[in-house]
Amino acid sequence: MAKKKIKRDTGRYQLPPRVKEARKVAAEATAWKPRPKLPQRRVILAMSGIFVLCIGIALTLWLPPRYLIQDLRSRGVDSVATVVGVDSKPKYVKVRLVTGPRAGNEVKLSDYAGMYPDTHTDATLVVTYDRDHPSRVLVRSWVEDPPANLPAYGTSALAVICLGLATAVTFRRLWILRTFGPEEPPASSTGGNEPRAEGVRNTKS
Repeated sequence: MAKKKIKRDTGRYQLPPRVKEARKVAAEATAWKPRPKLPQRRVILAMSGIFVLCIGIALTLWLPPRYLIQDLRSRGVDSVATVVGVDSKPKYVKVRLVTGPRAGNEVKLSDYAGMYPDTHTDATLVVTYDRDHPSRVLVRSWVEDPPANLPAYGTSALAVICLGLATAVTFRRLWILRTFGPEEPPASSTGGNEPRAEGVRNTKS
């Protein structure tokens, strides 16, 4: 009698775990791309710190002059004054009030965001001082039409630039971490063959 051929069921054949792992590692090694240089966290923190510092300086340059102008407009007293002293080290402008209730008093003009009017000794100015706090004095033209606060504008612009750079660097760091794989390429498969210890012999008989 002829022997019947036994058909092997090849559809249920599964690869050994070692082969699957080797194929997985090989696929990862093929798909691996070198990661671009990752922006450092300290750079992001430094730019964020500069941004916060610039915001603080900008607020210092914006708010006090604004409050000074508002107070002088609400309760200011106009007076003709004569410049009796101008110096740049430290910078100040001293005037003597000529008219008004405080005629004869000498006061230093308040700065507007670190700025003073361009004047000289013996010049005549019309100033406005605070009725409650006479030491707060500005020239009347600045009270009516304040000059451009250039220091505050510059500091605010620098703050915006630092914020933009910090945001861009942060998004780039996140994009690199999400787009690229590990920094080092995956280790190649050894085919499941583990290195054997040399110099060890079987002593069993």
